[in-house]
Amino acid sequence: MPRPALLAVSHGTSDVDGARSIAALVARVAERLPDVEVREGFVDVQQPDAASALAAVDGPVVIVPLLLSQGFHVHHDLHGVAAGRADAVAAAPLGPDPLLAEVLALRLAGVGEPDSPVVLAVAGSRDERSVPDAEGIAALLRERTGRRIDLAYLAARHPDLPTALAAAPDAVVATYLLGRGFFFDLAARHARAHPITPPLLDDLLTDQGIPDPLVDLVIARYERAEAEG
Repeated sequence: MPRPALLAVSHGTSDVDGARSIAALVARVAERLPDVEVREGFVDVQQPDAASALAAVDGPVVIVPLLLSQGFHVHHDLHGVAAGRADAVAAAPLGPDPLLAEVLALRLAGVGEPDSPVVLAVAGSRDERSVPDAEGIAALLRERTGRRIDLAYLAARHPDLPTALAAAPDAVVATYLLGRGFFFDLAARHARAHPITPPLLDDLLTDQGIPDPLVDLVIARYERAEAEG
């Protein structure tokens, strides 16, 4: 019996490097799942949108949000389009997860002083369900690194990044973002002289490729949703 298709849905970005990073992640997932039809969709900015991408898939499908937390896009957009088809299911978002903390720690290893405090910059959402997810990844990163981890939001919530950095003038900024785009540019502006890590997928621009833990995580989300049916 054929396995369900995997529809990987990200936010979408007008940043060329950010879009390329997401596409490379999806391609790596497809390489690892040769028996699964893997497609890509978006909730904003890029095409095809999630509804159109889903309509183009015949048969059962698992929608995997390439999103780091709960929020409007997960619960309204993706669960909304999945609800319209009996053979579609939406998996959980990617975060929080120890694999994301692993990649964040790898990013931090090459930036700033090893014992500096860290301000973890997350995108932020007005959806209350995003708050425990942001706090969860901060706790996972704190556990993994043993460093002071302060949380800051790039939109919608407080403390914002400038406020958090004012309270930790020797901090490194860790960006909890998949790829380059609006929020990374905003974080870089607010960071000013503070060292800042690249986004999680930024290895696309080096010869190291997409981090394996991120590929593992997307596949894990797909396989869990597949098993739960």
